[in-house]
Amino acid sequence: MPTIREKRVYDDAATPTPVFVAAEQGLVVAQLSDDAVGEFSLAHRCTARDLATGPDGTLALATDESLLLAPDADPERFHETGFGPATGVSFVDGPERSVAAVDESGRIARFPLPAGEFAASIADADWTDLGRVDDPRGLDGRLLAAADGVHRLTASGVDHAGLDDARDVAARGAPLAATGEGLYELGNGWMLAREGAHEAVATDGEQAHAVAVDETVLGRATDGSEWTELDVPTDGRITDFTYTAEAVVAATGSGSLLANAGDGWRSRAIGVRGVRTIAAGPQSIE
Repeated sequence: MPTIREKRVYDDAATPTPVFVAAEQGLVVAQLSDDAVGEFSLAHRCTARDLATGPDGTLALATDESLLLAPDADPERFHETGFGPATGVSFVDGPERSVAAVDESGRIARFPLPAGEFAASIADADWTDLGRVDDPRGLDGRLLAAADGVHRLTASGVDHAGLDDARDVAARGAPLAATGEGLYELGNGWMLAREGAHEAVATDGEQAHAVAVDETVLGRATDGSEWTELDVPTDGRITDFTYTAEAVVAATGSGSLLANAGDGWRSRAIGVRGVRTIAAGPQSIE
């Protein structure tokens, strides 16, 4: 597959923000200016299954062959970590900031983020196994969605944190979970926010978005108001959301990015399929 590259005219006052896309063909990096998708390219060929960005700019990519890390969100500087094939990856805060990963068998492990010379530190990565779960489905921060519910990663293991049939989790701020029974928010225990099966959920700690199995798209404003149905103009199923300083960004499995900076949604196909996850720039971790 040749390199994909598109160019759009940017507002000179806006600084483009990179949005990373995990797809069947590999890692795509797209530049967003407000709600306009500008230049984008296939930056790393692989079967990408998940990705995450850390607040220090570290980029993590889970593929069907290995778990990769790159400093400064630079795909040209990816290093293998020795974890092996991975289906999920996240950054976790704590006494030591670390990267966590899960593979198809349900094995969960973590290791501290490198503090010294990056390549040497990654080569010596010492993964600590935390445990196993059945049918892992989504990893965000220290929360993991699995067939038997939500699990919480600790310094030494994995604790079951409630619910059942969890399809996705969002860890920033007040945690959220999409399950086969409903959309849940963590407050005084897990509280049902909306009935029915949901498949995806995302939040930046203030605003949040979710997708139901029937493809209904939901949003909740920064003031913590009720979830409302959104009219997002796309023929594809939305698989994930992320957030820049200017916009809400959504991705469809069929390879379109949609962005809304307050004036409605703008859409752009990026030439890949099987999109699973997106992440924008350096992100805070929980």
